[in-house]
Amino acid sequence: MNTRRDFLQKMGASALMLQLGSISAFANAFDQIEQPYQGRVLRVAIMGLGGYGSRVAEAMKACTRAKLVGVISGTPSKIKEWQTKYNIPEKNCYNYDNFDQVKNNPDIDAIYVITPNALHHSQVIRVAKAGKHAICEKPMALNAKEGQEMLDACKKANVKLLVGYRLHFEPRTLEVIRMRNAGEFGKIRFFQGQCGFKAGDPAQWRLNKALAGGGSMMDIGIYAINGARYMVGEEPIWVTAQETKTDPVKFKEGVDETIQFQLGFPSGAVASCLSSYNINHLDRFFMSGDKGFAEMQPSTGYGPIKGRTHQGELTQPITTHQTVQMDEMATIIFEDSKPVVPVNGEEGLKDLKIIDAIYQAVKTGKQVKLSA
Repeated sequence: MNTRRDFLQKMGASALMLQLGSISAFANAFDQIEQPYQGRVLRVAIMGLGGYGSRVAEAMKACTRAKLVGVISGTPSKIKEWQTKYNIPEKNCYNYDNFDQVKNNPDIDAIYVITPNALHHSQVIRVAKAGKHAICEKPMALNAKEGQEMLDACKKANVKLLVGYRLHFEPRTLEVIRMRNAGEFGKIRFFQGQCGFKAGDPAQWRLNKALAGGGSMMDIGIYAINGARYMVGEEPIWVTAQETKTDPVKFKEGVDETIQFQLGFPSGAVASCLSSYNINHLDRFFMSGDKGFAEMQPSTGYGPIKGRTHQGELTQPITTHQTVQMDEMATIIFEDSKPVVPVNGEEGLKDLKIIDAIYQAVKTGKQVKLSA
């Protein structure tokens, strides 16, 4: 009897221990499950409801830290369409004449300016004066002078100015940067950036000097400039550049068709880049160091980014660039987080200074020195 009783007591104790162990394991597993974000959400109004504005709006549906809550457009029918599609209240809708009134709207934190390049300067300054954070598409402005004025306006208003550099958050791009920082490529010697496609409608604003500020350089050449800087990990100290124009009817005076440019870096590394509105299928970055290389193709498209290094194929997760960008920008604005590659207005200004130098080099045929 005692033996049977002892056996049952031991079995009961064992069962209780198993049950408690299971509960503990379940609790630990539950703790490891990512909990829904409970923090502050960045409430964004998009200014400019064109093709890219629509892409950003769709991507923001999946955001956890940012939300589309308002629109600014010069086309009333687009405002109505977006109100219905994204459940945007009437009080958060503005046009280009009255959006200064957003200063009285506590339900909007930031405005994402996605309009033609020539409008960025005045619109961002107005956003700053309204006391809202500004996110601006690239290029940030038409030139460095405008860019500096935008920076100054945002600092004066104590609001942040960010630039839509989505690739600064792209996992495979960040892996190449990590490898470079870890010395896995050795001393960097060479970078090549090729960005090009055939521009379509000759009446589009991107081929209008007054609205675009240039041609391919202002649209896709900036990817090669920016890419050279974050891949090599240095700021260039000189520029040379050459322009080729085969269709002066489509690409009028001041609208560049194709520009090849070269950058020199303090370490001795050099970059050879090309920007074109008349050559298809150009979307490639290549970097070579003493110990290895990295190649990305496509390197700047909306996704997926593909690439390989001397160690093999890049297999980091594929993301929707604009979703990650907007969530990360929310943490920059609210928590002052510091991304691996900056996306602030100072970063945008650096690219504008290089663009100014490229156009100067094209005009003069001489090497242009870059100052810090």
